[in-house]
Amino acid sequence: MFSSLRATVCLVLFLAAPAWSHTAHKHAPAANSAAPEQKDWGIAGEPAKVNRTITITMGDDMRFTPAQVKVRLGQTVRVVAVNRGKLMHEIVIGTPDELRAHAKMMEKHPNMEHDEPYMAHVEPGKRGQIVWTFNRAGTFEFACLIPGHFQAGMMGKIIVE
Repeated sequence: MFSSLRATVCLVLFLAAPAWSHTAHKHAPAANSAAPEQKDWGIAGEPAKVNRTITITMGDDMRFTPAQVKVRLGQTVRVVAVNRGKLMHEIVIGTPDELRAHAKMMEKHPNMEHDEPYMAHVEPGKRGQIVWTFNRAGTFEFACLIPGHFQAGMMGKIIVE
């Protein structure tokens, strides 16, 4: 009986050792091994390849400034979104149809959490950013899809030439 108790204690200590040795370490964020997804309006950009920064402010008047930007085809852009308001705002890049569909979904599920490389949620008084490669020509939009904001006209245009 004594030897089976000793074997059980040894087994428990052996199995618990990795857990004890792991508690004092902080984790680094997991590397995202998924390849960026091509969208109709471009693809997630690499920060090291940014060749232009565009600052867009957003406010509680439900407007973006500037409301229109032009980008060269192939440019990798850092969009810095500055929230000058007292409300949470976001900036989401997409096609008009994609943004309308997403806005409707947000009305039904206002607390929906999502994190895509073409969107940034920005708390009041803070900044957010999107790094995006515009590898498709066309006219696209950016909008705040928080319920009521999009409906109030909080959107702008991106022209890729």
